[in-house]
Amino acid sequence: MNHNNPQQPPQHPKLWAIIPAAGSGSRFSKTELKQYQTIQDQTVLEHSIARLNHLPLAGYVLAIGQADDVAQNLNLAQKEKAHFCLGGAERVDSVLNALGYLAEIAHEDDWVLVHDAARPCVTTACLEQLYKTAQDTGQSAILAIPVRDTLKRVARAPQIEKTVSRDHLWQAQTPQIAKLSVLKTAIEFALEQQHIITDEASALEAMGYAVNVVQGRSDNIKITYPDDLELARLILSAQQQAL
Repeated sequence: MNHNNPQQPPQHPKLWAIIPAAGSGSRFSKTELKQYQTIQDQTVLEHSIARLNHLPLAGYVLAIGQADDVAQNLNLAQKEKAHFCLGGAERVDSVLNALGYLAEIAHEDDWVLVHDAARPCVTTACLEQLYKTAQDTGQSAILAIPVRDTLKRVARAPQIEKTVSRDHLWQAQTPQIAKLSVLKTAIEFALEQQHIITDEASALEAMGYAVNVVQGRSDNIKITYPDDLELARLILSAQQQAL
């Protein structure tokens, strides 16, 4: 790991971003990757990265598949800050690979944002609030929104088993932010203990680290199914009109 001074954390920690983009996205399509679908003449991935670059990033790392011949040829925002590494079989593996890459060029106390490649609608205001919260508290944080729909438990479809209380429940989003060494250690520990890791916060929680929620917006959708793409088009258009 690269240390300017191993005895002292940097006076002004840098901010980096990781975008895991090696997944197959099989729920979207068996043949087409959702991050390379086009909205307003740009791919979903280009939109997502453009949003992240509203923050003062020192750089961003894309974890991509071995056969990916698209990402490095895109017109990415601030492409001089782009780094690429090989992704893994699962999202968590891609994030860990990117953290390993960053550990060679960044300080262990630098902040790292992890953001889904297929979340192109996150707003600048939400990004800034998330980063400010992490800086002010010195703790990890995620964007999330309170669950507002009635939740049903269905153990054996189609019959409802029971209604689940939505009190105290939040729906996690990305970006999620943590210190480089903290997140890397947490993911390594969680994988070693065979915990189920669905996002960065779940790895941090498994090690007992504090993670704060920063209320995001419901329009920060993740494109998962084909009809989400049309919704993202509408959201991006509405956001641009509001500017």
